[in-house]
This record gives sequence, structure tokens and C-alpha cells, in this order.
Amino acid sequence: MATSKILVIDDSRVIRKTVRDMLPEGDFEVIEAKDGLEGINFVEKEHPSLIMLDFILPKMSGWDVFQQIQAHPEFQKIPLVLMSGKKEEVTSKISEPFEFFEFIEKPFDRVILKDAIQSAMTKARKARPRLTSELPQPMALAAGEYPVTNDELDRLQAQLDRAQEQLATFQSATSTQIQELQAQLVATERSRATEIQDLMAKFEAIRQDRDAEQQATVQKVIHLETEVDTLKKQLGQLIVLIKKKLT
Repeated sequence: MATSKILVIDDSRVIRKTVRDMLPEGDFEVIEAKDGLEGINFVEKEHPSLIMLDFILPKMSGWDVFQQIQAHPEFQKIPLVLMSGKKEEVTSKISEPFEFFEFIEKPFDRVILKDAIQSAMTKARKARPRLTSELPQPMALAAGEYPVTNDELDRLQAQLDRAQEQLATFQSATSTQIQELQAQLVATERSRATEIQDLMAKFEAIRQDRDAEQQATVQKVIHLETEVDTLKKQLGQLIVLIKKKLT
């Protein structure tokens, strides 16, 4: 059974699946909520160890969900990563710097997500002043129930550290493979260039041989024609001499 729960609140099924696929493997359960109302109910019911919250949501906006979470003394301890396609949507409601949660702008990759989760876990441990009475009333929390513990945070941190090591190993292996492929490509190009040069040299040698043969053939023809002309003259002279003797 999973020891930790990660709640992903986003109305886009693609984003929820992308976040799920990008999360490192570990002993935790990923819970998905497709709107703000469902998301806040999961927060109260499941007490997740990490919340990924889209800021623009149907039924209950991400801003309203954020206020509900921050209004609760225990829920505000949960590491929180806000997501949005435009940072201005968040900064129009919440001033920077984001001291107690992390923000990532869509689209993002695995490295950005990992760094954001690590930062959110660090910020969640910060001591904070009590929120003003202008915020919504906190949700009821049963006695003895805690949505997240330091042990769970440490366990998630350890899982993220292992994922970071695996990512570094993968990146190193990928870099080595790219260098090997580049070296093979250079060697192949050089080999092909050498083959082309050899073929061109052979072609030139063949062409020169053919030219030489053609010139030799022409010379032979000229020589034969000259000999034929000489023989014709000699034959004519012989015929004239024979006629004279006969007369």
C-alpha cells in the first residue's frame, strides 16, 4: 500500500497524465481531480503529501482552492506547486516572491517539475504568520489527523534525490551515446569521402587510358592510310611500266 499521496488538480486530462508520467517512481499514490471542488474535497479526505494545483479551474477556481488550503493551519503545511499557462494569472492575485509555495509555468519538463517539487517541500517547512481573518474559514480536521508528516516529507525527498541521481546517470549516458554517434558519423563521412576520391581517381585513370587508346588507334589509322596511299602509287607506277613493256 502506498505510504504517500500526490494530488494533481487540473481540468486537462493531458496535463494530469503528463504530471503523472513525469513523477519519479516511488511508494506513493497519484490522485487526480478534474476541477477545484473535487480537488478541495480530496485535500480534506485524502490528506495528500503533495499538491499540484492548476490556477484556472471549473466549479471552484485554483485561487479559491489555494485560499482554502492556506486558511487551514495543517493543510498549509502540505508542499504546494501552482501551475498556470500564464504567470500573470497568479501574480495578479498573489504577489511575488512566492515564499510558501512553488510555481511552474506550463508547459514544463521533468527537470523543472522535479526542481519545483523539491522547492515546494523546502518552502512548506518554513514557519509562517497566522493568516488574516479575511480568508475563508478553515475546513474541519478531525483530532489526531495530519495530512503530512516530516517522515513523509523526508521519504518524498529521498525518492526525489534517487530520481535526480537516475536522471543524472541517464543524461550522462545519453551525452556519451551522442558523442559516440557523432564520432561514428564523422568516421563514416570521412570513409565515404575517401571512397568517393578513390572512385574519382579510378574514373580519371580509366578516362586517361581510353583517351590514350583512342589516340593510339587514330595514329594507327593514319599510318595505315598512308601505307595504302603509298601502295596505290606504287601499283599505278607498276601498271604504267608493264604497259610500256607490252607495247
